[in-house]
Amino acid sequence: MIANPIPWPNGARCACAITFDMDADSLIHISRPKDGHDRLYPISMGRYGPTVAVPRILDTYRKYGLKQSFFIPAWCIEQYPAAVESILRDGHEIGHHGLLHEDPVETRGERQQKAFETATEIHQKRIGRKPRGYRAPVYNVTQQVIDLLVANGFQYDSSLMADDIPYLMKTPSGTLWEAPVHWGTDDWPPFAHYAEIDYMMPVKAPSEGLKAFWEEFDAQYEAGGFWIGIWHPFLTGRLARWRLVDQWLEQTLKTKNVWFAPLEDIIAHVAKVTADGSYSPRVEQLPYYTRSQLG
Repeated sequence: MIANPIPWPNGARCACAITFDMDADSLIHISRPKDGHDRLYPISMGRYGPTVAVPRILDTYRKYGLKQSFFIPAWCIEQYPAAVESILRDGHEIGHHGLLHEDPVETRGERQQKAFETATEIHQKRIGRKPRGYRAPVYNVTQQVIDLLVANGFQYDSSLMADDIPYLMKTPSGTLWEAPVHWGTDDWPPFAHYAEIDYMMPVKAPSEGLKAFWEEFDAQYEAGGFWIGIWHPFLTGRLARWRLVDQWLEQTLKTKNVWFAPLEDIIAHVAKVTADGSYSPRVEQLPYYTRSQLG
């Protein structure tokens, strides 16, 4: 069912990455700039991520020997150094996720370039290296962002949805790998109830909300594909939900031939098998369009 499956290391049937967007309370500050600092309920909801959920998540990863990926707005990197240090200490990847979770569509031009560059500088200062991967806030990548990623030597983006498995994007200025996402494995639809940023999803029971992710995994595993979770610590990291994730991880690692890895390792592998000629990726040519199609 996947026309061009990727040969995964050691004969693994499926590559898997649980990617957490540790947005914390950046969301209320960017959505309500005038008074977000005094909206204590959404601040506290966001703070649950780095202060309570991330330690819980890392405990599970240590138990199973997993290394995974976190995408963190640079403001959160500075605001929550203990969480960031614990993620780095355990050997996980931290990717670029904007400065204050600003929407690239709403900050085109000089504002977006400045935010991108400032965030990259904070990564270098606080983490000690330039990030290899990027995920756009609310997935809103623009061609400007793609060009910034290529110009700054990024290895991959993880915001777009043109395939089931990683693919290569070619632009006039260079190439960039895509680790594709999809709303079917994002925890926002089943769990986000956040009036202040205009999301009022009917919150599902943990078993019902997580069931969609497991069904997506089963399909990818059967097809020899790539499964990615796009989750948030203050949503899926909550106690009852994470308890079920822990159980799923234990069962999956015992019964399935899967490769759990950070996105930077998965993309590095795809680049390697492409370079040695044992795999030929599908290619998307960008930009898709250079002007409005309305005339």
